[in-house]
Amino acid sequence: MAVPTIAKGPSPTRRAPSRGRTRYRPSEVAWGAAFVAPAVILFAVMGAYTIGYGFSLSFAKWNGFTPNWSWVGLQNYADLLWADPRYAPRVRTAAVNTLWVMIAVPILTVLVSFPLAVLLNSVRRLKTVLRSVYFLPQVTSGIAVYFAWMYVLQPDGAVNLLLRSLGLGSLQQPQGFLGNPSTALPTLIVITVWSSVPVSMMLYLAGLQAVDPTLVEAARVDGAGSWHIIRHVIWPLLRPITAIIVLLALRDSLQGFQTFLVMTNGGPGDHTNVLGLETYRLAFLSLLGPTLGLSSALGWMLFVAAVILAAVNLRAMRRVT
Repeated sequence: MAVPTIAKGPSPTRRAPSRGRTRYRPSEVAWGAAFVAPAVILFAVMGAYTIGYGFSLSFAKWNGFTPNWSWVGLQNYADLLWADPRYAPRVRTAAVNTLWVMIAVPILTVLVSFPLAVLLNSVRRLKTVLRSVYFLPQVTSGIAVYFAWMYVLQPDGAVNLLLRSLGLGSLQQPQGFLGNPSTALPTLIVITVWSSVPVSMMLYLAGLQAVDPTLVEAARVDGAGSWHIIRHVIWPLLRPITAIIVLLALRDSLQGFQTFLVMTNGGPGDHTNVLGLETYRLAFLSLLGPTLGLSSALGWMLFVAAVILAAVNLRAMRRVT
């Protein structure tokens, strides 16, 4: 007797776990939005709105008090660059001074901070104390330090007294180092370098401590001296840190103006006027003149220059790493 066979249907297959988006309940979405909303609102008010407001202001003339703007389009940019004889020469002078600062500060910062970092890294005793002493300019109040420098650099200050006591009276400045047009800008460059060296030195020191000691030992076994080890082994390994230090110095040189404002206010004449200080002057020291738009336009030109410098520096970092 034949046993009837029962037709079997297709065997059930297991469903693979869905890999789509995780579905959140409406209450979870509401709570997440409630936590994020304050930060979003703060950025929209203090960030996006401020940026948009400043950008639109660069196309207008306004003194900050009248209820309405006077829309001028690109005229503010033209006035700053060549059109207005009152502002264009000052901007060109400030641009030249800023260029000198942008060239000198990064170079001098690297030339001073790298040897200091190498020296500090080689010290066996009192390393913590020396590190604190070298880093002291960074943690000291900037305004107080600037006033101390002004006192030291006066005609009867400590620098002239030291030069006279060393028999270098010909190097004295009867007007003070900040009152002489030929020495004011170099003096401010030196002070800017002095204030930027601590952070740069610490960056170099961190890089030196991360260098593989076997590379140095291998170079010594091959007969390389200390100078050749620093030049051909350590310095190439620290190029990315150098690029970062140069970028920071360029940023401070392009946008920073506190030192120039406190110590000379652009003087004598316009010999220490820089673009950041000129932007500040147009915004707050124009005696109710309609120059807020000019200040905003100059600020946006500085922003574009900073972005270009950052892009160039980023490309250079990619090449050396």
